Amino acid sequence: MTDTTMPHIIDGKKLAGEIRARLKTEIAALSAVPGLAIILVGDDPASHTYVGLKEKAAEDIGMHFERHMFPADTTQAALVKRINELNQRSDIHGIVVQLPLPGKSFDTDAIIQTIAPDKDVDGFHPTNIQALLAGNPRITPGLAEGIFRLIASTNESLPGKKAMIFANSPVFSNPLEYILNQHGIQTVSCAPGVDDAIVVSRQADIIVAVIGKPNFVTGEMVKDGAILIDVGFTKQNGQVSGDIAPSAVAKARWATPVPGGVGPMTVAMLLENVLHAFRLQQAQ
Repeated sequence: MTDTTMPHIIDGKKLAGEIRARLKTEIAALSAVPGLAIILVGDDPASHTYVGLKEKAAEDIGMHFERHMFPADTTQAALVKRINELNQRSDIHGIVVQLPLPGKSFDTDAIIQTIAPDKDVDGFHPTNIQALLAGNPRITPGLAEGIFRLIASTNESLPGKKAMIFANSPVFSNPLEYILNQHGIQTVSCAPGVDDAIVVSRQADIIVAVIGKPNFVTGEMVKDGAILIDVGFTKQNGQVSGDIAPSAVAKARWATPVPGGVGPMTVAMLLENVLHAFRLQQAQ
């Protein structure tokens, strides 16, 4: 940076706590309890940790939670059968398949499409993505919405800013790009390895990294005073690293920590989507 000040920390944990407190109050006033079911396949420690965090957060706000576990060698047919059963249950309003699924024997897209769109609280179903991009959102992907709220929490003036999204998949980048554009932010999405990515990122006021590669965004890729949103979470030798290197964070005006930034917000957005899905289904 041009001075010696440290970047402001975007406290996702604090913001998520405020959202969960509001959800708890709203759920307590309902005549029925919203229900969330998560399908967990295999024994990946990170996936079990994530599901555990979602379970605790759901129970803390008074939401019904179910964990449906399958061994890594289960069949796709078995998963589809369980999803169809959950689709039919009136006490389950949100269904999540914890990703990534283990091995190469699963067609993730086909499995996600099995979830009833009104119960797709991750917002990944093509029907929900298409509705969002058409300007008629029903259930917005929680990751994209959570990232936007973290950016908005800085209270910076956003219209006219430029954003760069580094992502491996348009499933993540497209919804976020749409949301940012809706708030007047000019947005470019880029996969790793694109030749002119550094040139573009140096001009960005906001950089979002969803790569899963430690320290992918370096100091030379960031202009002074940028807002940095780090979605990465890689654990190596007992140490946790994000996608954004310390050299880049040192140049930022605002940055999310890893952990404690995007993760808590994603969980809070999931719970908010379950309550939203509950209300959609109650209105039918």
